[in-house]
Formats: sequence, C-alpha cells, structure tokens
Amino acid sequence: MSQAVIQLGPVTCPSCVKKIESAVSKIDGVETVKVLFNSSKVKAEFDGNKTSGNDISETIQKLGYEVHSVKES
Repeated sequence: MSQAVIQLGPVTCPSCVKKIESAVSKIDGVETVKVLFNSSKVKAEFDGNKTSGNDISETIQKLGYEVHSVKES
C-alpha cells in the first residue's frame, strides 16, 4: 500500500473538503482519502499498481484546486 500527502493551496470551505474526498475516493486503487481542512493537505492510501500520487494530484487540479506538492511513500 502506498501513501501520498498532497499540499494544496488554501481550502476555503467545508464543501470543498467533501468535493475533493468524493472525487479522489472514486479513483480506482484509492483505499482511503482524508482532506485536512486547516492545513490544506490531502492524505491518501492507494494501490501503487493501479494509481499514483500524481494521478490523485491531477484529479484535484481538474476540480480547480491548486496543488503545491506531492510526497509519496
């Protein structure tokens, strides 16, 4: 199981959190996703054979949110 921490630009509303979590959770291979509102981070666990931190980042950007960095482990 791989993990990614994605640093976003400012997340301004609770509905943004739900929107991001909903979209990322639909990606094939994503097991868990949690948006940390106060720190504007997304933490995700996923199957590295099916998706990647960059794929998750691209999905978030397509929703209109700014991504500053992606750290995978």
